[in-house]
Amino acid sequence: MHRTHRFPWLLLALPSVVACGAPEPPQFSVVTYNTGTTEGLPHDDDVDDGYTSEEAAISDQYYGDGLAWPPAIDAARAFFAEDPPALVGFQEMFWGGDCANIPAEQRVGWFCETWSEGDATVAQEVLGAEYQLACHPGKNDKCVAVHRDFGHFGDCEDAVCPDVMEGAEVEGCGSGARVAWVDVNRPGDTRLRLISVHGSSGLTTEDKACRTAQFEAAFAAVELPTILLGDLNTDPGRWTDLDESAAAFSAAVEAASLHFVTEVGEEAEPTYAGVVNIDHVVSDVFVGSCVTHGISEGTAPVYEPVYFDHHPVRCELQ
Repeated sequence: MHRTHRFPWLLLALPSVVACGAPEPPQFSVVTYNTGTTEGLPHDDDVDDGYTSEEAAISDQYYGDGLAWPPAIDAARAFFAEDPPALVGFQEMFWGGDCANIPAEQRVGWFCETWSEGDATVAQEVLGAEYQLACHPGKNDKCVAVHRDFGHFGDCEDAVCPDVMEGAEVEGCGSGARVAWVDVNRPGDTRLRLISVHGSSGLTTEDKACRTAQFEAAFAAVELPTILLGDLNTDPGRWTDLDESAAAFSAAVEAASLHFVTEVGEEAEPTYAGVVNIDHVVSDVFVGSCVTHGISEGTAPVYEPVYFDHHPVRCELQ
């Protein structure tokens, strides 16, 4: 992956001219990553880290399959530290505030074992103090983050901004907002809108209708310039004939004069289960290229043992 600068997005605040005299397009990176896990993986095939089907059952029952296993947290921290992106979208990120609801015996060996009120959340542990964090209204497992050198959320200057995201809750499709957005204020009084999506899962008629409504809400929030990212829970390239929500998302991208930054289609690299790519980045004015870590040539998985069921997508934009 080509890089011209350790933090190329810092160039957004600086004038840059190439040899021919034309302005050089500033670059920055975004990552969307569903950090969850599931019982449906062959966890007993690789138990070097102690994570077996027994731990997977605990994760499912008590941690909502969000990122809460310390070795996997450490791996995610190392991944982001190696090449820090400007913007991040997380789905299924365990929220430390839920530790109080977990029995003491099921906290041993997990993130909750040492966590107490006021401590850093998993997302903060993964990203570090250089980032500002905001989560969806009513959905603290779905969050976005901005590197402080790139910008900040609204008027918030704190490490965690609990009330800056606006959200759309679709009636009958679970509680909280699976779609939310926030404006990122940049140096020089510029801004961009970041829209975060985690579509409802499942392939029932109701599931598809929920996703379609969620996608409508997401595109209704588009404001120039916009980056929309997240886990759609449908494949807008492969499933348009099978899932009306996939077709609706693809149609909305075109109708809103947006474009896919991530690849779509039968040949697109899968981000989930080795079969489909349901994790995407779209935009109106930003263009670039993306890799899927652990799938794209020359990239490594975040964590070698069997834990994550998604691969993170990183896009270099300008």
